Amino acid sequence: QVQLRESGGGLVQPGGSLRLACAASGLRLEYNAIGWFRAARGNGREGVSCITRDGTTYYTDSVKGRFTMSRENAKNTVYLQMNELKPEDTALYYCATVSVEGRSWYHDEDDYWGPGTQVTVSS
Repeated sequence: QVQLRESGGGLVQPGGSLRLACAASGLRLEYNAIGWFRAARGNGREGVSCITRDGTTYYTDSVKGRFTMSRENAKNTVYLQMNELKPEDTALYYCATVSVEGRSWYHDEDDYWGPGTQVTVSS
């Protein structure tokens, strides 16, 4: 049974940092493209970042230069280091297996995703 589980969310002040982790069981993350998504209240789902099987990373424009995605194969975990956080980064963040087309990524009903971890940026 494949499971993805996110951790590392929380409440942080603007300008602060968090590191999210996505740990997998039943699936080797290094053999899949993995994406981070976020869903904020009143907004749709937004792709935040993606890492391909060869380690190439892509980011949505609003987080470029602030967020860094990485993968640790020995722990079967991917990370999202989030720096200079802003109130507009507040959302439920979740990871998923994805398909990649050019610089875009998405997941559908055939993919796997976790329940998410809440990130709240507020003073």
